[in-house]
Amino acid sequence: MFVGEKEIRAGWSISIFFVILGVLTAAFFFPVKSLLETNHFSLDDATPVSSAAGELAGLLALIGASIIMALIEHKPLISYGLEGPRRLALFGVGLICGFAALALLVGALALGGYLSLDGQVLHGPDVWEYALEWGAVFLMVGAYEEYFLRGYMQATLARGIGFWWSAAILSILFGCSHLMNPGESKVGIVSAALVGFVFCISLWYLKNLWWAIGFHGAWDWGESYFWGTADSGRVVQGHLYASHPQGDILWSGGATGPEGSIMVIPLLLLVALLLWGTCRRDSARAREQGVGPSRSEGSAVM
Repeated sequence: MFVGEKEIRAGWSISIFFVILGVLTAAFFFPVKSLLETNHFSLDDATPVSSAAGELAGLLALIGASIIMALIEHKPLISYGLEGPRRLALFGVGLICGFAALALLVGALALGGYLSLDGQVLHGPDVWEYALEWGAVFLMVGAYEEYFLRGYMQATLARGIGFWWSAAILSILFGCSHLMNPGESKVGIVSAALVGFVFCISLWYLKNLWWAIGFHGAWDWGESYFWGTADSGRVVQGHLYASHPQGDILWSGGATGPEGSIMVIPLLLLVALLLWGTCRRDSARAREQGVGPSRSEGSAVM
């Protein structure tokens, strides 16, 4: 009932993981919240300090829970989506792809008259200071959200129901998690679920989450800091450019931001198609050269 042939059954593993994560999250968040309030900050503030503190607390809790589960399951921590070849290179390519995809979307919205770019609002040292601070924050956002859903959760759930069923379920949950965001829209929820599935495609072919972490962090950084748009309904303090949506909300995204625009759906489908085509070709070339996993071995990535 509790243990399969070699390890704890997937359902029980996930249940234990959530209990540990809940305890560690409370252990990290309450002191951080108290410390921020003592210094006249709040976790709800859209500032680099408050955001970094909250994200760091969550990330430490997640890493701690994953370490404990790795010890219980006698596995290395990196086996949950962090191992594999070319990790640094994939992370760098992910950064470039994430920012480029967001810039393409912003450009399309601006050309269509659905987004007004109001000019640069930061100057001097503030440009680099906020760029680095928000860069650190959104790298933690990308690492937390990717590792939480597509790290331990994906690896473990896939043991029970298979990679693609678990990918579909966790992608839908990722979309639904955005229901709590103020200013979120139906299109934004769908786009969150869709980008979650795109990241699962990258995990399947690239064998790790580093491309997805880079893409996720750079996309959010581009929205929140560089272009100054809303990100799932949230506008941060200290952004390089100012902008505002205009026209039909279905096309502009309204208060949700660019990812709430219907234009994001064909963009993400294009990213998925390019990712699939590129990675599939590279995998086929590696197999022809006798390098890397075969298709049957690739199916066991999780």
